[in-house]
Amino acid sequence: MTTDRDGTADGGRSAAVEVRPVAGHIGAEVTGVDLAGDLDDAVIAGIRAAVLRWKVVFFRGQRLDHAGHVALARRFGEPVVLPRRGRASPPDFPEVETTADRLELGGRFGMEHDEWLWRRRHSLLRGWHCDHGARVDPPAATILRAETVPPYGGDTTWSNLAAAYAGLSAPVREFADRLRAEHRLGVGYQPRPGDDAYVRHLLDHQTASEHPLVRVHPETGERVLFVNGYYVERITGLSRPESRAVLEMLLEQATRPEYTVRFRWEPGSVAFWDNRATVHLAPGDTAHLDHPRIMHRVMLAGDVPVGVDGRPSRALTGTAPGRW
Repeated sequence: MTTDRDGTADGGRSAAVEVRPVAGHIGAEVTGVDLAGDLDDAVIAGIRAAVLRWKVVFFRGQRLDHAGHVALARRFGEPVVLPRRGRASPPDFPEVETTADRLELGGRFGMEHDEWLWRRRHSLLRGWHCDHGARVDPPAATILRAETVPPYGGDTTWSNLAAAYAGLSAPVREFADRLRAEHRLGVGYQPRPGDDAYVRHLLDHQTASEHPLVRVHPETGERVLFVNGYYVERITGLSRPESRAVLEMLLEQATRPEYTVRFRWEPGSVAFWDNRATVHLAPGDTAHLDHPRIMHRVMLAGDVPVGVDGRPSRALTGTAPGRW
């Protein structure tokens, strides 16, 4: 790890914060920090800088409880309070959402988790997403901590959308800069024959927004290829065949292996990512394992994306800035 003149490593060092990059374009491990402790402003600034630079940062061996998790999130922004959470989420901490996949989703919509997952991810690219991307103001960041993980499997993968945009050829970047896309909850889900409880859930909670296909990051100024496989319905103004072909090309670009990092979870691990500049892929290799995977997340409120032309995203249905 090299250090420049102002004392900041290309990986990064600020006060007690040591940042070690783990992949070429995205991801760094932060050491020397007790997230449950009383962190001074310099440490918070160092972590924030690392998240902006590396898009997702990882901490191991942390001792956060729900209260500490929320307190940590408040140092970086305003935690989101979800109006609806699963039964596994702690009732006394409305900012915390528990994602206990086998416990929460198996049987919730009348199907086992592996079938539900297959219907959501029937293609290789469908599972990639940013959190709540169909909202007009998706969360700015997510802090996810692991309580219980399988002894093997269950890794999460992230991709750097700023690097993906920069990696496009100049003519394609210029083309994408002018486009907008409709993001909608439940895009691509394959319904069950007959009555489908998940389809009814989607219709009852429909959310859709029109976002710029390339957004300008509000803090770094980077141009970000704002696509994902789980929410993007179509590119506005293109025919369905044109939209499908362009989206497939851009999704393949966004998830190229060189732009990604994969993280092996342990109990006490924490991942903190910039939801404005990444997409991630939750694991699909644990449904057959007889081991629970219990994770807790807190999301930070975000702003309305703005395109290269200065136009903000537009709410279509079921969403308004700041209203969850």
